[in-house]
Amino acid sequence: MNLPTSTTEAIALVERATAEELFGGDDPARAYRRLARLTHPDTAGPSGAKAFARLAELWRSRGAIRSAKGVYSTAVLDWTGDLANLYRVPDGHLKLVRDPSCNDLLAREAAALRRLAERGDPRYLPYVPRLVDTFRHKERGVARRANVIATSVGGLHSLAEVAAKRPHGLDPRDAAWMWRRLLVALGLAHRAGVIHGAVLPEHVLIEPDDHGVVLVDWCYSAAEPDQRIAAIVPRYRDHYPAEVLGRGTPGPYTDLAMAARVMADLIGDRAPKPLRRFADGCRLASPRQRPDDAWRLLSEFDELLHRLYGPRKFRPFTI
Repeated sequence: MNLPTSTTEAIALVERATAEELFGGDDPARAYRRLARLTHPDTAGPSGAKAFARLAELWRSRGAIRSAKGVYSTAVLDWTGDLANLYRVPDGHLKLVRDPSCNDLLAREAAALRRLAERGDPRYLPYVPRLVDTFRHKERGVARRANVIATSVGGLHSLAEVAAKRPHGLDPRDAAWMWRRLLVALGLAHRAGVIHGAVLPEHVLIEPDDHGVVLVDWCYSAAEPDQRIAAIVPRYRDHYPAEVLGRGTPGPYTDLAMAARVMADLIGDRAPKPLRRFADGCRLASPRQRPDDAWRLLSEFDELLHRLYGPRKFRPFTI
């Protein structure tokens, strides 16, 4: 955009333009200084006061993304995910896809989280994020999908972080509560008709103090009958069961196999033989031979844990 050279032009521009239009060029600070000089009351007189005040407000709101529901800032980048950047906002996180070709994946996430909220057992909804807003953001002629998501707990750490802190494996008694709660999250999803499709270390978040678990990143999910998993995370290709890589129909057995892989890797060589056999049984090559009911599997897991370690007791855990 060509910057104005006169006070009259500057006032007219500021009164009608958006922050993106004014400051979307290569040097937003230069644009602001030029417009501030031309609209300042010392230069423009009383007629510039309103435009000068609006210019200041537009400058403060630059980088904001607007939807019909609210205004979200991109000032604080908390995380760079596989597909999107996550910005901290008051309601949780603004998740903005980087490549518009992945818009459909964020749309999948929104559809999955809506279905979970509508059909999921309210007791277990804290195990998954809550969809606050979803919309398309258009900037410089490019439309990108955005979701605003929130979780019911804070202080979350991914299982990838846990694995990095425990390179020699996690005590199975500590992994037990994480695995149990992950099965609850999957049980909630499967009863609601949603397959997560990407149960990977970065997508399983834990809250150590109260033993909370949240399963995030539902962009790869399947929430319709016979819907395929649309994409994989390439660096975790070997985590995916054959039906995903072969573009077959996923099912609960898909998520349960991936969950078993994540937890078995986290425990490593510290797993006793019965626990290793349990994990191996969840990861058999044929989907028909694998468990396909998370709640039933949780019951079997509890029986196994009782045989190995006796009655359940709370074990404090720190990262």
